Amino acid sequence: MDFSPNPETTALVARVRRFIDEVVIPREAEVNAAPERLEAIRGELQQAARQAGVFAPRVPREYGGLGLDWRDSALVFEAAGRSLLGPQALNCAAPDEGNMHLLHAVGTAEQKARYYAPLAKGEVRSCFAMTEPAPGVGSDPAMLLTRAVRDGTDWVIDGDKWFITGADGAAFAICMARTDDGPTMFMVDADNPGFEILRHTPTLDHAFPGGHCEVRFAACRVGADAVLGDIGKGYEYAQQRLGPGRLTHCMRWLGIAARALDIAMDYVNRRESFKKRLAQHQEMQRLVAESAIEMHASRLMIWQAAWCLDRGEQALHETSMTKVFVAEAVNRVVDRALQMCGASGISEYLPLAQFYREIRGFRIYDGATEVHRASIGIRLLRQAAQASP
Repeated sequence: MDFSPNPETTALVARVRRFIDEVVIPREAEVNAAPERLEAIRGELQQAARQAGVFAPRVPREYGGLGLDWRDSALVFEAAGRSLLGPQALNCAAPDEGNMHLLHAVGTAEQKARYYAPLAKGEVRSCFAMTEPAPGVGSDPAMLLTRAVRDGTDWVIDGDKWFITGADGAAFAICMARTDDGPTMFMVDADNPGFEILRHTPTLDHAFPGGHCEVRFAACRVGADAVLGDIGKGYEYAQQRLGPGRLTHCMRWLGIAARALDIAMDYVNRRESFKKRLAQHQEMQRLVAESAIEMHASRLMIWQAAWCLDRGEQALHETSMTKVFVAEAVNRVVDRALQMCGASGISEYLPLAQFYREIRGFRIYDGATEVHRASIGIRLLRQAAQASP
């Protein structure tokens, strides 16, 4: 086992960290004061990222990216994730990053030219339309209700989706629908008259451009060329997208946890109480140690799962375990940081309150902790049963 990154990656991570600290973080207050400016600031930061040579780390070089593998991406994404704006600036944020991965893997040459190339360049945004309001699909993929039926050479899609991140302002959606041959993914342009954004869903978090929306596919007609990959393989492609997607979430949110701990340590090193600095109190030392230990374990799990992906493995078991551990750990780290800073932690003078709001959803999306635990347990118990004499 060799945990040493190559010199080129080390230098790139340093550039990303400097870019985040010097260019991105100073823009946070502007976005907080005027959330409607997020889209414009996102574009400005992406242009700055191109000039700094840190744009599109996972995108292949032939499409203008840096062409990193998963292990190197883990280091870069964590550095980018120190700011909520960082992944947006580098064009490695959800849901676009996952959609790029899927389009590059299974898209046709025409689909790559029409959808992948502008997405990779940061010229457009996208969304992934899978989750449905009850009783439709959520954690259980068998509950998919959205239907796509053939009409001549076309397909007609009908169904409601919700919590579709980034839908408002997206150029296109990747829509999962049920067909006679099984779940299938379709490319749907946002200007299709059968695609409608019904409303924004008010949520605890606010950092995603385009919000989380309820959308409707109503007699949404698309051509045969809109099918992404093969008909009936939608669940297989969803796993191909969601496994790495879970891992990139872990990479990015670990960056926020690291910054939260840095803020808290700086605070307790300066703040005095009971005639000594807070950092001299044993309880503060315990909180710092617990956070550092959990972040170290998170990092190693991310790296090992990334190694599996780089080997061409599906890594469903590894990414599920990593998602559970890191999602829970990140929430605890940010919670401890806020607690260490006391009243300042829940104020808007520090970014910890905002981090606290934004990271809470991580325990739910891309598979709730409880669902992943069940899947992990089922998988292990099945293996044990098969191995029994």
